[in-house]
Amino acid sequence: MRTAATSALARIRPAVAIVAVALCAIGALASAQQFGFGQRFRLPEGPAVPPRYPPKDFEDGTFMICKWQYTSVRYEAMGVGWSTDYPYAGINLMTRLSELTNTPITKGEGEGGEPNYWVVRLTDDALFHCPMLMGSDVGTIEMSDAEAARLREYLVKGGFLWVDDFWGTAAWLQWARELHKALPEYPIFDIPESHPIRHIMFPVEEVEQTTNIQNWLRTHRVSERGADSPQADFRGVADEKGRLMVVMTHNTDMGDTWERESESHEFFEQFSPKGYAVGINVLLYALTH
Repeated sequence: MRTAATSALARIRPAVAIVAVALCAIGALASAQQFGFGQRFRLPEGPAVPPRYPPKDFEDGTFMICKWQYTSVRYEAMGVGWSTDYPYAGINLMTRLSELTNTPITKGEGEGGEPNYWVVRLTDDALFHCPMLMGSDVGTIEMSDAEAARLREYLVKGGFLWVDDFWGTAAWLQWARELHKALPEYPIFDIPESHPIRHIMFPVEEVEQTTNIQNWLRTHRVSERGADSPQADFRGVADEKGRLMVVMTHNTDMGDTWERESESHEFFEQFSPKGYAVGINVLLYALTH
């Protein structure tokens, strides 16, 4: 399972934080100019995009993120279950990783092809060939005992899970209960500012709250649940050696900071550079631990 991550790790290029932040902004702005800010251009998302499942022998020694397909048993406002922020949040984040470091990422056929953002279920054999798994709107999830056992096996063997874009108390309790099925003996904790994941490339003093772009353009508010989502939470679960196995960004939508970088100049300037700083740090941590 760690083959892709190990292969990519050897080619990561260190970067000075302030220079890399500027490169991140320039790269995102170039993408925005390609599509045109202010044209209300919207990339397709969620159920409108058919899931792309990995073919046999899809692992090629490059880094990839896989999107977690799960079963929802409840509904959260402004979410569409597992396919929330799919596919361009992951595609754009992998693209920026390849631009800011020497990390080789998985790409489709042809020169300049988009990164492959494969969809996997916990019961798929492909799971163990994904160095990193991304889940969104996980406050709606329910896992079977078999799925929880598979998630546990994946994580303790060296896999890495990042869950994002779930809001409020009810969603948190739903997710925490389901995660406990897989990792009952491992506590959830707030990731402190001193943790390596918060300064592995960029200094992240605060994980800021970001709402989805539609809500921002309509209200210019960042909290999607009012008093029930007062600030963003940056939490994790670590193994016995202190390696983070799970990272959780709750009460914030990191995915839209990457996915919607080209759709609004105002939204981009407000959220995308800091969102990419968090995203690149998490990816580099997953690669190096």
